Amino acid sequence: MSSSTSSSTSTKSAAKSPAKGRALGLVAWLAGILFFLPIAWMALTSFHSEQDAATNPPSLAASLTLDGYRDFFGAGGGASPWPSLINSAVASVVSTLFVLVLALPAAYALSIRPVKKWTDVLFFFLSTKMLPVVAGLLPLYLFAKNTGLLDNIWLLVILYTSMNLPIAVWMMQSFLSEVPKAIIEAAQIDGARLPTVLTRVVAPIALPGIAATSLICFIFSWNELLFARVLSGVVAQTAPVFLTGFITSQGLFLAKVCAASLVISLPVLAAGFAAQDKLVQGLSLGAVK
Repeated sequence: MSSSTSSSTSTKSAAKSPAKGRALGLVAWLAGILFFLPIAWMALTSFHSEQDAATNPPSLAASLTLDGYRDFFGAGGGASPWPSLINSAVASVVSTLFVLVLALPAAYALSIRPVKKWTDVLFFFLSTKMLPVVAGLLPLYLFAKNTGLLDNIWLLVILYTSMNLPIAVWMMQSFLSEVPKAIIEAAQIDGARLPTVLTRVVAPIALPGIAATSLICFIFSWNELLFARVLSGVVAQTAPVFLTGFITSQGLFLAKVCAASLVISLPVLAAGFAAQDKLVQGLSLGAVK
């Protein structure tokens, strides 16, 4: 009697599992479509003329044109976006490299060779992110003005490095804690010093986590607007600051802004697509024991 009851219960649970999985899959698809629709609408609007983009309600059957992209790249006599794009690329890539160079030894000390009260150290790192950015804007502006670093791309590199370093140390500490300590001890027995251990033993094993950290730091640096808006002018202007110049109180600019937003978003989308397997693997590292 008990065996028949247990078998019927297992049959019911097995029948519920596929239904539950299909329901969760449907919810995931709906959420994905919901997040994708604004991007698709922005892309479609970027191929419309300004008159068609400004209609209310907007027309899906409007004729397509590349005028928005021509205006963005300066075909109509406007400013060229290439200096701003290059500045964003330099600030994002260089600051991400600096973050990795500084965060890897720090995460190694906090995970594989933990210091005393390492959890307090991690909390201190994250506590630096609790200060509102606006609160530090005036002191940074005065510092940049007095040191002659206003409108200097290297000031943004330093700021982006300091902004992303706490979250990078926090993430990489969790990734490096999954590295088997026996492998490190074996390398040290063979005579490997700390730089060799970090570059040839720890880094290849924690590569998914390093890739995930790099991508997140790159995205944060590329999308940063407030510091770049206040501390840069013409020479160090970044792509998000250049984008805000298309918004004016007069005239139609919706199609051009959508075209500019899509172009400026492409590097982040391309980096995420290229590193998506490493990103998923790195963010799920240690989730299943």
